[in-house]
Amino acid sequence: MTDALIIGGHGKVALLAAPMLGDLGFSVTSVIRDPEQSADIEGTGATPLVLDITRVTPDEWDTLLARFDVIVWSAGAGGGSPERTYAVDRDAALAVIDSLERLRDAGQTPRFINVSYLGATHHRVPGNDSFYPYADAKKTVDDRLNSTVGLEYLILGPSALTMEPAVGYATPTADLPREDSHTSRELVAEVITVFADRSSLPADRTVEFVDGFLPAGEI
Repeated sequence: MTDALIIGGHGKVALLAAPMLGDLGFSVTSVIRDPEQSADIEGTGATPLVLDITRVTPDEWDTLLARFDVIVWSAGAGGGSPERTYAVDRDAALAVIDSLERLRDAGQTPRFINVSYLGATHHRVPGNDSFYPYADAKKTVDDRLNSTVGLEYLILGPSALTMEPAVGYATPTADLPREDSHTSRELVAEVITVFADRSSLPADRTVEFVDGFLPAGEI
């Protein structure tokens, strides 16, 4: 059985992805900060793991991540203070990447799927915009991943998220402007599942997608 860890397990995308992974035979563990969310996690078929990801030591990350074949980063501060955003969306994610590099050096290469957002690596959000800490954190993490060697990783770039049912995906083009596009959270969960289960990852380690009509399994 393939073991999967979802970091940010109570997020809307994660709650959709956990049962999809379970349906494919994955054993799923979902990291949450609030123990009161445990019942929601169990309802998806996953095992809850209560953990404050801003307080995990390097050794603790190494011990935890070594147990899993697939690791999904879907955590986020959810629009909290800039300090909280940087602590979760940047610093904790960077700590996970550092741990993955140490595991690589020890001969382990778990697959890492990082949920980012469309255009993160070339964002132009001004510094005085309230969205800037999130955009800056995501760019920092994506750039860090893209500078690594020997990691099996993928960055997912959905656009503005909705709770609409998934129909299919499309690839953003000049005729489908980023600012006018949306992505169903259910579609993001489907794409996570597709790449968690696929035998190999694409050479282009950033996959950007929006709502469309192509089957998610063909992405």
